[in-house]
Formats: sequence, structure tokens, C-alpha cells
Amino acid sequence: MPGEEQKNYASSPAGKCGGDSEEIFLLLLLKEKCILSRMQQPVPGDRARAISSLYPSPASLAAEHRVIEDPEWSLATVPCLADLCLQHIIHNFGKNPVLNRLLPEHQRKVLDKLSTDVPLAVTANLIRDEDYWKRCCTERWQVCDISNYGGSWKQMFLERHLENVVKCFIPNSTDPNQVLELIPLCKDYVRKLEVDQFLPPLQVDQNEEMDDDDTRSDFGDDEVSMHHYDIGVLITALPHLEELHLTYGMKDCGMNFEWNLFDFTHQDCCNLAVALKKCHNLKVFKLTRSKVNDNQTRLLVRNLLDHPCLVELNLSHNLIRDKGAQAVGKLINHSRLETLDLCNNQIHHEGAQALAQALAENSTLTSLNLRLNCLEDKGGEAIGHALLTNTTLKSIHLGSNNLSEPTAMVFSQVLAQNTTLTNINFSCNHLGLDGGKQLLDGLAGNKTLTEFDLRLAEVGQETEYLIHQIVWANREVARLGSLQNAPAKPL
Repeated sequence: MPGEEQKNYASSPAGKCGGDSEEIFLLLLLKEKCILSRMQQPVPGDRARAISSLYPSPASLAAEHRVIEDPEWSLATVPCLADLCLQHIIHNFGKNPVLNRLLPEHQRKVLDKLSTDVPLAVTANLIRDEDYWKRCCTERWQVCDISNYGGSWKQMFLERHLENVVKCFIPNSTDPNQVLELIPLCKDYVRKLEVDQFLPPLQVDQNEEMDDDDTRSDFGDDEVSMHHYDIGVLITALPHLEELHLTYGMKDCGMNFEWNLFDFTHQDCCNLAVALKKCHNLKVFKLTRSKVNDNQTRLLVRNLLDHPCLVELNLSHNLIRDKGAQAVGKLINHSRLETLDLCNNQIHHEGAQALAQALAENSTLTSLNLRLNCLEDKGGEAIGHALLTNTTLKSIHLGSNNLSEPTAMVFSQVLAQNTTLTNINFSCNHLGLDGGKQLLDGLAGNKTLTEFDLRLAEVGQETEYLIHQIVWANREVARLGSLQNAPAKPL
């Protein structure tokens, strides 16, 4: 019977096994439903975080979908590989300067961003770009006038940097290699050096000085202890040096002021003289405000005789007397000098007569400045007589020389005969009314003089006015003549 069969099947081992399977299946089904229901509901605790990470919610999927399709996203936000490489080159330029291996456009980017603090040993002989050197100059100095440096920023930087090193050099304290190491870097670019300060050695304790008395030289204590940096070591290694401006003194000494800080010692003079003889391309030499005396002048001149290139010599504001002026007079006719400045020295009539004798025979000098000396009439007359035969001098400055009427009388003849002079300065003298009239008479037929300074010369207001009118007329004629002779500019 069916009922009995079901009963027997249920009581059999197979029936028992089948019932258990159904129960297991039902349990598994319930468990799956439970898990699915919990996935759709927040589950507190670590278990919820684990489930959410395994099964992302629809909101998170939507957010990720929006990021992938963000219209504002661009590939430009990713740095270009070339830019990354250039940044690396810039940051490591001091260790690996590969500028010449780059393309021109890449070189431009590197130079625009390269730091001005890169060691000079790396950049001096590698970088020629003027924009980079302009940045170096403007970041270091407030006033930068490249017209004084041939229009080159690189030349300006290297010259001024070298000058600063020399200005700060302390003998017996500073390492000489600080200067020597710059020579290979600067020698091809330095055309002019302007050193307006030379520091003396550090002062030695008085007790040590007493112990060293036996080792002193014949030049005296100050000569030994106060000699300055030997500029000859530097300038002889600069093959293109054309201008040298020196002042042996000290700036900003304040309460430490002593007269010996401004001495140009015998050793300094010897070193400089030997070096000048080796500077074959030197055109301009200025040694001013250095207390140069006659003996030192003669030593310097001896080494400048027959110099192949020197055209300008400035020894103004020193202590040169007649013997020194006589040596300079010899130099005038044994050189190619065109400009000579001996302003503010102690030259008297004997020195002026020596200069006049050289001037009478000279054919190259065009400008002579003897302002603030003591020529007096003997010296002034000698200069005037020399100008009666000289045909090259264009400008002469005799201001503040205690000149009077006798000198004016001679120069009256000069104005009537000389056709070369264009500029005369007689300011701050005592020419007097008669001297002024004589100058006016001599100037009546002169057509070349365009500058005539008679301020504080006591020639009288009327005479000075009439002279000014003649000079002004000459200047206008010269100006119109220069305009007519000027070449026409192309359209």
C-alpha cells in the first residue's frame, strides 16, 4: 500500500539520507538569502567594511565612472619627459654641464632657468649667452652700465668680479690661489681693471715687531709691513688688458684711519714697474691718489719708455715734483702718448720747462692737463712758447697755477698763430685786466678755439663777454661744418 511504502521508505537508510539532504538544501538556501539581504543593508563593524570592499556599492561605481569621464582632465597636467630631463640637467649643472650637447631650444630653456650661483669655474668658459650674464650682473650689482665694458655683460661680470677679489686681498692672510684660479677663467675677457683699493697686511703685535728688528730691510719699518698685493702677478697673465686704473689706498677705514694705509711703497712701485713693461697691449694707465713721489715716477717712466701701445697716462693727485715732471717730459717723446694728466701735483717752473721742451718737439700729444700745480709765469711762458711751434696739441688746462699777465702776453701770440688748439683753460689765475685785453687782441683773428675758460681769472666782465662771443662764433662754425661733412644717412 502506498502509505505503508512511504512509511517503509522513510524508515529505511535511503529515506533518512534523502530527508537530511533536503534539510541541508533548505538551510543553504536560507543562508544565501540572509547574505544577500545583509549585502543590501549596512552592516556595522569590520564585517561590513570587508563586504563593501568585496562588493562595491552602486554609488562608488558611479563615482569612479565620473572620474574616468571627467571633461576637465587633460594629458597636459602630466610633465613632459623632456621637461623632466631639463629640470634634472639644471639642478645638476654644476656636476654635469652638458649644455653643448642639447638642442638650441633646450639650451635656451636651461639658460633661462639656470641659477646664477653655479660656480664660475663651470660657467666662465662654457656659457656665452649674454642674457645669462646679464642676470648674473643685475642680481649682484645695482648699477650696471655695459657701455663701459664694450657692451658685453660677460666682460662686465668677469672684470668686476676679478676687481672685487683683488680689492679684498689681504697680504700674508688671503690665499693667493683665490686670484690665480681666476686667471684661466677671465684672461680671455678682461680688457680693463679698475682697482681703487689695496688692503695692507694685518698689523703685527708690537712685541713681535721688536723681535723682528734685525730682519728689517733698508726701506724702513713701514715699507716692509705695509706693502700691498703684487698686482704684477695678475696683469702680466692678462694678454688682452688695455686699461689699468689703480689707486693705492683703503676705503671705509673709519676709526682705524692711519696715513700709512695710503702709502704707495717702494716694493709696490718695483712690482708695478716690472709688470708694466710686460703689458705690451696696455693703452691706458692711471695711477691716481696714491702719493706717488719723484723717485717712483722715474722708476715707472723708465719701464714705460718706448711702449708700443700706451696712449694715455694719468698720474693726477700725487706728490710729483720737478724731477718727476722731467722724467715724464722724456716719456712724451719716447712713446705714443696722446693724453697726459698731471693734475694736482707739486710741479714748479723747472718741471714745466722740461714738459715744454718735450712739447715743442712732440707730434702725438693732443691733451695736457697741468691744473692745480705751481707753474707760475716762468712755467706758463715756457708752455706758451712751446705752443708757438707745436701743431698737435688741442687741449691744455692751466687752471690754478698762479699765472699772471706775462703768461697772458705769450698766449696772446699763441692765439694769433696756433691753428690747432681748440680748448684752453685759464680759470682761477691772476691774469688781470691787461692780460685779458691781450688775450682778446690775440683771439680777434682766431677761428679754431671753441672752448676758453676764464672764470675767476680776473680779466674783467666786459673782456670775458667779448671773448665768449668770439669763441661761441667759432663753435657755431665748427658745428655747421661738422653737419655738412657728416655722411648722409641711407633712407
